[in-house]
Amino acid sequence: MVKDVRLRGRLIAASMAAVVGLLVLSPTAAPARTRARPLKHIVVLMQENRSFDSYLGRLHFQGQAGTAAEPLGAKNPNPLGGKPIHAYHKHRYCEVADLDHSWNGAHHEYNHGRMNGFTRSNAVQADPTGRRTMGYYTRKDLPFYYALYRTFAIGDRYFSSVLSQTFPNRFYLLAGTSFGHIRNDLPDANGFRHKTVFQELDRHHVSWKIYYSQIPFAFEFKYVRDHQAGHVFPIDRYYSDAKAGTLPQVSFVDPIFEGPTNTENDEHPSSNVQVGEQFARKVIESLMHSPNWKSSALFLTYDENGGFYDHVRPPRAPRPDAIPPMLEKGHVKAGFTRYGFRVPVVVVSPFARRHFVSHVVHDHTSILRTIEVRFGLPPLTNRDRHARPMFEFFDFRHPQFVKPPKLPAAPLDQQQVAVCLTAPPNTGI
Repeated sequence: MVKDVRLRGRLIAASMAAVVGLLVLSPTAAPARTRARPLKHIVVLMQENRSFDSYLGRLHFQGQAGTAAEPLGAKNPNPLGGKPIHAYHKHRYCEVADLDHSWNGAHHEYNHGRMNGFTRSNAVQADPTGRRTMGYYTRKDLPFYYALYRTFAIGDRYFSSVLSQTFPNRFYLLAGTSFGHIRNDLPDANGFRHKTVFQELDRHHVSWKIYYSQIPFAFEFKYVRDHQAGHVFPIDRYYSDAKAGTLPQVSFVDPIFEGPTNTENDEHPSSNVQVGEQFARKVIESLMHSPNWKSSALFLTYDENGGFYDHVRPPRAPRPDAIPPMLEKGHVKAGFTRYGFRVPVVVVSPFARRHFVSHVVHDHTSILRTIEVRFGLPPLTNRDRHARPMFEFFDFRHPQFVKPPKLPAAPLDQQQVAVCLTAPPNTGI
């Protein structure tokens, strides 16, 4: 009898959990969609290759105590032997060499959850101990970012979608899966034919645009190439649309992915991080001063960690689909059942909760899921079906930033500009 009662209790609890899960995860989740109706414009800006600890590991001590701080004793082994390499304040705004953020590199850095393979994976001739992976910046270096992240709603459990590099992670944002890809694979002349959020936006009559600074990443997909008319524009169109109050319901903004270190603004090593901060500020400030501001939200995040250290072990993740990783000889044997490393994320909106930190596990498909739930789109894969939309970042009943806050400038240190002139070029996104 006791056993039956316990079993019945478990079944009831499981049933209640399933109901709650449906309310959160269903593509027609009425409460979430209804609550988010004031949100009429969503802008997504995805930058490149920075871990949470490398940018925001000191935010806990510099304005937002609710965030998980990088441990003061954070370290990795010295590949040359001797004393470990500890986390340190990085004073150089560009790198002496790119860092390893490949499939193999990321898995070696993860090292079965030990999080101690970063220095070894990044030991190169210009940096024999791989020390650059352990460096972090502070509000002195990135004043606009530190003000932004302590003012608006952020998450300190937001992970990239896969332990690998740019293309697979950006595929998760747009398609809910990398459809087997683990590298920066280019399609044939026609583009990948896999389904993306753009088909569903069109099918549900939701307006969208892609604003690019150099090349639109979504041109990886055939559907976007075939439907670029009226949808794909240079970045100047974003600024004019924002000024005129004519932004679409969903926007994706792309930076300059490759260029000289003081021109490339995606923040990918070895580009000057302050140049990327300036670009992000311009995109954000343009929205803040737009007639669309009162009904908008901008999601700023990074595609992956770029080889930079982070102390939080990525948790398990839902398998996106039945497509296995495209492994070749020499690749680490792993699947798509674990998130990548943590990256920064902030929601900038009049509805964003002030000085708020979410500790909920999210990844790039959570942004995708937020778009889906808000506009009534079905999930694309099993990964975004089970992703938590990011509605806890918002307070739709009591908007706290109807009048946008005044944030500091994003300066350029001219001494660092000169230093960055000698930095090696980007070797691949």
